[in-house]
Amino acid sequence: MNDVGENKNEKFPLRDKVFNRLRDDILSGKYKVNEELKEVAIGKTLGVSRTPVREALRQLELEGLVTIIPNKGAYVKGITKEDIHDIFVIRTYLEGLCAKWACRHADEEDLNTLDEIICLAEFNAAKERYEQMAELDSKFHQTLYNACGSKMLRHILRDFHQYVESVRKQTLSRSERACAAIEEHKAILEAIKNRDEELAEKLSCEHIKATMANLRTRGLLE
Repeated sequence: MNDVGENKNEKFPLRDKVFNRLRDDILSGKYKVNEELKEVAIGKTLGVSRTPVREALRQLELEGLVTIIPNKGAYVKGITKEDIHDIFVIRTYLEGLCAKWACRHADEEDLNTLDEIICLAEFNAAKERYEQMAELDSKFHQTLYNACGSKMLRHILRDFHQYVESVRKQTLSRSERACAAIEEHKAILEAIKNRDEELAEKLSCEHIKATMANLRTRGLLE
């Protein structure tokens, strides 16, 4: 982890920076389930005092990623297979709603950006660059979230997307699923361009269900 520093002039509170860094490290697997998160060690690593670390840990506990045991310490709880299942089921509905609303709110810049992402994804697919494809897949969804016209829906979907990022990347590590995801994105984008809300919603739901099916075949989802 890089030093986040204590700068009182920064736009975001120090607690939030520490929280985001710790959440990223937990979700990426840097911290393992049941591993203790030591305030002093984290503070030294990040170059901050114990106070923002303690506040960040409390916030992580509220999100269900950390368990704090009084007089003992804070331990990583992480994301379980059950959590992943629930997130994807919820995303099935919310991603569909997002695509539906994007039909109403997406402008030319949004559509052009989505087109560019798909073109880059196809280029990287031909080169079998799966890491770059995973990044572009994430960028496609993030762009859709921005285009839906709702900051609340965008916020929820961004969090869910981040929670399952590690397993989502694994679904795109094989050419069959990675290429299928590109085709699904193309169909969703075409429906949005045509302002076909019903079709865009349907295709987005099917896209998430296809991802879930892939996760099940790989033993990553119950």
